[in-house]
Amino acid sequence: MSEPLLQARNLCKHFPVGKKGWRGNQQEWLKAVDGVSFDLHAGQTLGLVGESGCGKSTCARTIVGLYPPTSGQVLFEGQDLGSLNASGWAPYRRRIQMIFQDPFASLDPRQTVGSILTEPMAIHNLGKPRERRLRSMQLLEAVGLNPRHLYRYPHEFSGGQRQRIGIARALALEPEVIICDEPVSALDVSIQAQVINLLEELQERFNLAYLFIAHDLAVVRHICQRVAVMYLGRVVEVADRDALFSNPSHPYTRSLMSAVPNVDPELERTRQRIVLSGDVPSPLDPPTGCTFHPRCPERDQVPGDRCQREVPALLPYAEADSGGSRQRSCHLEA
Repeated sequence: MSEPLLQARNLCKHFPVGKKGWRGNQQEWLKAVDGVSFDLHAGQTLGLVGESGCGKSTCARTIVGLYPPTSGQVLFEGQDLGSLNASGWAPYRRRIQMIFQDPFASLDPRQTVGSILTEPMAIHNLGKPRERRLRSMQLLEAVGLNPRHLYRYPHEFSGGQRQRIGIARALALEPEVIICDEPVSALDVSIQAQVINLLEELQERFNLAYLFIAHDLAVVRHICQRVAVMYLGRVVEVADRDALFSNPSHPYTRSLMSAVPNVDPELERTRQRIVLSGDVPSPLDPPTGCTFHPRCPERDQVPGDRCQREVPALLPYAEADSGGSRQRSCHLEA
């Protein structure tokens, strides 16, 4: 396989949220992303899944430079993006774009569709005004909208149409990587399928790489080739899609997969849920060692108190029927 196009290496994003201590002299941090690593190859779709609040969207915004990383690296073709200043970032902003979750909040209501689509081209000095307008019409056609709608405003469109405009805006600068931050979660189920099919068509047409963030595992299984599972700011397992869904390795992944409903009524009746005890710990005060250990139903299988003391590294994990390369962050024996 070729070298990865986009890489995250021990990526962390911590937010200061106040001070603690009887003198108020200890800075308190919210550890939204705490050591995330993955590889994304050209033309590939990598799913990033996990419960709400696990840090998926923060990870996405850190990758595209909306948040500066606290530590770690975001590498694009080997270039550390975190080390670049604003002018150094500019050429990479053309190559990495983002589709946001909420199509009602991500489009400026005071701009026409034409202005929304031509603004990125104007910022990067691409083409003349007439060429930008022509390009905008082509983009609308590519995402299944009428090119004559350039002069309409976002409020004149449905949610699904607005998300198509957001996709067209992401394509305006001809990127190589698009970060899809739950792009269908705010849409009706019937519209979700149309948008997912559109994303697949555009990927094949333009050889795009997607980092696809979602909590709907059925959508992830449909569109992704590889999947990374996050829990409380960390990636706990990375595997090929089929291997992950047929034989999850990490205890948290097994619990997550056990919650997926089955369309077969017979299989659904016999489905065994793995119900986790307790609540997700606060990222303000994550557990020591493995962040999953307070809720892990298999922690007693690890000798001693290793789970409580030692943070498990994300390491290659091989088994006969794994179906490809796999990584796991767990102290359980293979």
